[in-house]
Amino acid sequence: VRLEESGGGLVQAGGSLRLSCAPSGSIFDTNAMGWFRQAPGEQRELVAAFSGGATTYYPDSMRGRFTISRDNVNKTVYLQMNNLKPEDTAVYYCAADWILQAVVSGTARYWGQGTQVTVSS
Repeated sequence: VRLEESGGGLVQAGGSLRLSCAPSGSIFDTNAMGWFRQAPGEQRELVAAFSGGATTYYPDSMRGRFTISRDNVNKTVYLQMNNLKPEDTAVYYCAADWILQAVVSGTARYWGQGTQVTVSS
């Protein structure tokens, strides 16, 4: 049971990236998934979460530039990031659980290894 993130990299400020999270095995049966990020010396913070058929959750600070979506055919969760800023530089993690609140609170059962996103000015 694993979560595998991909799509990170180096991008200039104002650019876009799309991160992917591909769960394996029964983990895809979890109801809720989300994306977090952690910059050096900072606490991990929620970027976006997804639950059920179409419920999404974004902290106020993340609204507008980040979009979470789920492809049921490919069994993949995406994070589209637009108009990236240097302060978006962080390791981005995918998380999954059966309960949305567990994802939102950062106590999700399953976590990926993370993918590095670096935004240059």
